[in-house]
Amino acid sequence: MDTLARGTGKLGIEVDVLALSRSPVPRTMDMDGYRIHRSRLDLEVASTGMALSVIPRFAEMARRADLIHYHFPWPFMDLVHFLSRVKKPSVVTYHSDIVRQRGLLRLYRPLMNRFLADVTHIVATSPNYLETSEVLAGLRAKTSVIPIGLDRSGYPDAEAGGGAEWRQRFGPRFFLFVGVLRYYKGLHILLQAAQGTGYPVVIVGAGPTEGELKVEAAQLGLNHVHFLGYVSDADKAALLAASYCVVFPSHLRSEAFGVSLLEGAVYGKPMISSEIGTGTTYVNIGGETGLVVPPADPGALRQAMRHLWEHPDQAAEMGHRAHARYLSHFTADRMCQSYADLYRRLVESWG
Repeated sequence: MDTLARGTGKLGIEVDVLALSRSPVPRTMDMDGYRIHRSRLDLEVASTGMALSVIPRFAEMARRADLIHYHFPWPFMDLVHFLSRVKKPSVVTYHSDIVRQRGLLRLYRPLMNRFLADVTHIVATSPNYLETSEVLAGLRAKTSVIPIGLDRSGYPDAEAGGGAEWRQRFGPRFFLFVGVLRYYKGLHILLQAAQGTGYPVVIVGAGPTEGELKVEAAQLGLNHVHFLGYVSDADKAALLAASYCVVFPSHLRSEAFGVSLLEGAVYGKPMISSEIGTGTTYVNIGGETGLVVPPADPGALRQAMRHLWEHPDQAAEMGHRAHARYLSHFTADRMCQSYADLYRRLVESWG
C-alpha cells in the first residue's frame, strides 16, 4: 500500500490512507507524497481489526474524496462502507478468498456478497486468482487484473548487508525462503524435502510456526537448514542477491500472490513454487522462470531442488528470465500507472 500510495501520488493523485494502529493516540502523518490517518485499534477478532472511531472518520474522509479504494478481505470495512452512506466510485483490491475461517465465513457471506456487489470495480492481483476464485466467478464483468508491483530502487544496496559474508557462512550456493512463518507457507514440506540432500537452506522470517519448525528440523537432523529469524532490510537484500534459488513451498490457497517469491525475480533468481491456483504461478512460470511442483509433495520439491542444483546453467537462465518477467509485468511503476488510469476512468464515468 505504501508503494501504491507513493507511486500514484507522483502521478498527480492526492492520496489519504486510513489504517488501524495499536497506538493509543490517533494521529495523521505526512509520508512520502501521501497522508496516513491512524485510528486506534479497539478489537481484533479472527485477524479482523475493528475501531469505532473509524466510522465517523471514514465518512468524513470519503465525503472529501473523489474515489475510495478498499483492500479485501477486511470485513469491518465492508460494514463501514454501508454505515457511512457515502456514494462515491469505489475500487476493491481483492487480495484473497477467505480460506481458513470457514465457520465465520458463513456468517459473513451475506455482507461480503452485498459489499462486492455494491462497489464499482474489483481488481484481482493475478489472472490465475481470478480464474480460480469462486467468489469472483460471478463478478468478472466488473473485475480486472493489476498485479502487485515492487520498486527495486526501494531495496538497500545488497553489499551493505554483507553478501560475501553470507556466502562464506552458508556456501557459494544456497536455497532461500523469505516470509512470515505461517501454517500455509509449507515449510514443513521444505524440511522434509531437504532431508538427505545436504543442500544449504536458509529460512528468513519469524512467525507462529517457528518453534515447531525448529523442533522438526532438529528431529530430522537437518544441520544444513538455517533459521535466521527476522533480519534487517539490508540483510534481506544481501541474502536475496547471494542466494542460488528462491524456494517458496506454500501449499494452501491462503497464499494468494507471493510477494517474497516476486522478490526473487527482482534479484534474478530461479524460483521453485507449488501450483495452488493463485498468483504464485503467475509470478513463477514453470519451465521458464523456475520450476513448479504439486503442493504438499516433499518428493517433487526435493527433485526440483536437485534438478536446479545439478543444472546451474539452466538455473541461471531461468533467473535471467525471472528478472525479465519482473521488468515486463511486476514493476511498481506499472502497477501505479494501471491504478491511476483505472481511478481516472471510474471518476470520469461516475459523472
